Amino acid sequence: MAAQKINEAHDYIAKAEKYLKTSFMKWKPDYDSAASEYSKAAVAFKNAKMLEEAKEAYLQEAEAHTNNNTLFHAAKALEQAGMMLKDMQRLPEAVQYIERASVMYVENGTPDTAALALDRAGKFIEPQDLDKAVDLYQKAASVFENEDRLRQAVEMLGKASRLLVRQQKLDEAAVSIQKEKSMYREIENYPTCFKKTIAQVLVHLHRNDFVAADKCVRESYSLPGFSGSEDCIALEQLLQGYDQQDEDQVNRVCTSPLFKYMDNDYAKLSLSLRVPGGGKKTNAGGSEVTAMQTGSGEEEDEYAGGLC
Repeated sequence: MAAQKINEAHDYIAKAEKYLKTSFMKWKPDYDSAASEYSKAAVAFKNAKMLEEAKEAYLQEAEAHTNNNTLFHAAKALEQAGMMLKDMQRLPEAVQYIERASVMYVENGTPDTAALALDRAGKFIEPQDLDKAVDLYQKAASVFENEDRLRQAVEMLGKASRLLVRQQKLDEAAVSIQKEKSMYREIENYPTCFKKTIAQVLVHLHRNDFVAADKCVRESYSLPGFSGSEDCIALEQLLQGYDQQDEDQVNRVCTSPLFKYMDNDYAKLSLSLRVPGGGKKTNAGGSEVTAMQTGSGEEEDEYAGGLC
């Protein structure tokens, strides 16, 4: 079966090359027919598990479509070439082709397809390269934002924010979460704004910036329904405990269901939050552990910046 598919693929390529040839009676290559044959060859190679050859056939298809000025189909072929590289575990190369495809989708006037391609690339590169995944999600967010698709844009931004927190890039995360919050406010999704305020406060406290954390809460009072909500009350208690160096009060808030069942990256920030100069801290299991004492110097610095 594999041998048959390989022979079929080579026949398709031969036909494609014939369509591209010119002669005295045929001045212009038949790019459309050639692209069709290259596509058939790519599928045949793929079915024969010859992924490198399938990738090359998709690239030839993309070139033929580009020469024929059919950018959408050229982008699709480039994206397929990227997926062949993904299957070969050559992920950085795969991402490069998908990014090229996304540019073509935008040029073709199909930005949604571009953003979805970038999102897919972000998902598969995420386990290997968090920085690149953040870049892809941010690019996808920008594409959606340019089309006034704020709900889709903010979803992409949320992915980027969480990965920035995971890398302890808290300054960048603070900026990203603020942009999320602004978008949710614009689309009047106020309950999610409340949750983003919690995330902001946790990030700022891990940055040792109590003033910024307090400002986030104060600004949120202008959100409809925030004042008096469980989110607001919990944040007020958290900031009060942090300001008064009351480790027990901070721990009660941070281990409450409201905080513990946030997205995993923010839940970790909550559970790892330390109060500078705090006394005893009761952990989630109920036993006491000694918190860092005032003036502990290097030990305090080790935790103050982010995750344990």
